[in-house]
Amino acid sequence: MAARRTAALLLLLVLLTSCAGEGDRRSGPASGPFPTTAGSGPSPTTAGSAPSVDPTDAAWVQLMIPMDEQALVLLDLAAGKATGPGLRSWAARLRTAQAGELAGLRGLRDRMGLPDTDLHKGHDMPGMVTAEDLDRARAARGTSFDRLLVTRIHDHLRQSEQVSRSATAAGGSADARARARALVAARGEQLAALTDLCAGRVADVPEPFACPSDHPV
Repeated sequence: MAARRTAALLLLLVLLTSCAGEGDRRSGPASGPFPTTAGSGPSPTTAGSAPSVDPTDAAWVQLMIPMDEQALVLLDLAAGKATGPGLRSWAARLRTAQAGELAGLRGLRDRMGLPDTDLHKGHDMPGMVTAEDLDRARAARGTSFDRLLVTRIHDHLRQSEQVSRSATAAGGSADARARARALVAARGEQLAALTDLCAGRVADVPEPFACPSDHPV
């Protein structure tokens, strides 16, 4: 058990401090609140300000909150920019689920006595919808927007599931571990729904929606 907890904690902390490597997958400098800053990943010792809080729990909740916040902005754009009713319906359902999840995470943060500051501001975290992504989404039209939406939301769902799975094993608080388990379960359903959408198996899609051929789903 101790070995599994240690391995999960190491994975979580590696993901939390991998900003510089993730920045390489984008071209050009990032702008806005999440620019790429090489070597500027948060130190594990600064993840939480309350000394009684498990550092893994603090690191996890303080990463999930900005990840969900940024994803919600992109999902909001989909209401007016996604090309088909099926894609818009999927984005609206996911937006509702993510908003509820975010409220629960903020409540957990408050119960843990953590500050509401964004410790990852200025970092290009794996799975984070960045300000650059949002600028591109606002400028994109038609299938270009659809491609960006599906790709970035898939990355968000997959990465947050991976980090949360680590938190279920490495976290110290029963409350935080339960929240992480719920998030992992939700991500499984959400990724399955995205796969069905891309495969044209969603009932309210009049014509099969084709994800980009290079999409990882």
